[in-house]
Amino acid sequence: MTEFKAANPDFAQAVKTAVLTMPAARHLGFDFGRVEPGEAEIIQPYRKELTEHSGFFQGGVIGSLADFAGGSAAGTLLPPGWVNMTIDYTVKILAAAKGEQLVARGKVVRPSTTITVAAAEVFSVESAGEKLCGTALVTMRNIKLHKS
Repeated sequence: MTEFKAANPDFAQAVKTAVLTMPAARHLGFDFGRVEPGEAEIIQPYRKELTEHSGFFQGGVIGSLADFAGGSAAGTLLPPGWVNMTIDYTVKILAAAKGEQLVARGKVVRPSTTITVAAAEVFSVESAGEKLCGTALVTMRNIKLHKS
């Protein structure tokens, strides 16, 4: 298991602020669980408007959460003043997702200065426990913000 070191001492707050101020994140209404260097967990409560066919979470929601979790995990390793943006992600839906919430866990696979690759797993959570419902590979482009 690879241990990563965060370049920004305030990595958790920087990632949360960057992500939770995005309109798409606000629309979904998720929050963060665990955030560590190279890892991020996103918790999406059940909301009827995110479902289809008798309350199953819609596949695009699963994909979005995987993207946010992988990108957030990658973001934990960025230096201050840097952000990242998705350049590619591949999602595989493994099972129907129904439950009280979805939990997406992202983990960096390979970081670099320019491109970071992360993996994500998405679980549906019911009283009986967690069920893996999706997996993804997420590629992020790291960008230094320029001040005007």
